[in-house]
Amino acid sequence: MKEIVLAGGCFWGVEAYFSRIEGVVETKVGYANGHVENPTYRQVCTAATGHTESCYIKYDEKIISLEKLLNRFWKIIDPTLLNRQGPDIGPQYRTGIYYIDKEDLERILQTKKEQEKLYSMPIVTEIEPLQCFYPAEEYHQRYLEKNPGGYCHIDLDALGE
Repeated sequence: MKEIVLAGGCFWGVEAYFSRIEGVVETKVGYANGHVENPTYRQVCTAATGHTESCYIKYDEKIISLEKLLNRFWKIIDPTLLNRQGPDIGPQYRTGIYYIDKEDLERILQTKKEQEKLYSMPIVTEIEPLQCFYPAEEYHQRYLEKNPGGYCHIDLDALGE
């Protein structure tokens, strides 16, 4: 199994989207790459912790490749927006790809290079090694399953490749 952490705005939709993809075996929302240990949602929302709302993804690379996973990620974000996605604004909503395996970096950068051809504005999505990931509070996990009709900025029906 392989792992990666993706930040694409509000983590509820990112988790709901990726949890529906064949080959994804586990998802978990949380807070990545900040400087406060075990932050709470309230702390992250102050923008003082440096964390992004993120989704940890464990996937079976025999079923879905990193490239296909990332191509789906690029489709659900606007990588040219800094510190916002949809109506959500703040540094906790910045986009990011946080890799665990440094061998993945070359493939991540290649997908970014392909995306750059599609935009006239620069891509501001962070690409960094994962420094830390703290799972969010239980009520955030699988939030949209627990709260059908809850807020989501992602088109969850757009699962096509």
